[in-house]
Amino acid sequence: MIVRIVKLTFHEKHIATFLEVFEESKARIRASEGCKLVELYQDETNTAMFFTYSYWDDATDLENYRNSEFFKSVWAKTKVLFSEKPEAWSVNKLETLS
Repeated sequence: MIVRIVKLTFHEKHIATFLEVFEESKARIRASEGCKLVELYQDETNTAMFFTYSYWDDATDLENYRNSEFFKSVWAKTKVLFSEKPEAWSVNKLETLS
């Protein structure tokens, strides 16, 4: 399983817009082939900083999503809202303890 972690920092005035874009997009992201989970986090002290976590069956499913027209349209709406360059990591999930 691949976990995609993305750190997103927005201009304060654009936070509401980002949350609207996420709300409109999250179900379709989750419905993408191989996507098992989508999560959104907001930093406790810097409320302009968010993290998305998405869980994918494998790297091919993630890449197919990232190359999709849907992703490109969502990214176009989102990237104009940033105050800092986004950071992203793809990591292999090794273990979960509940």
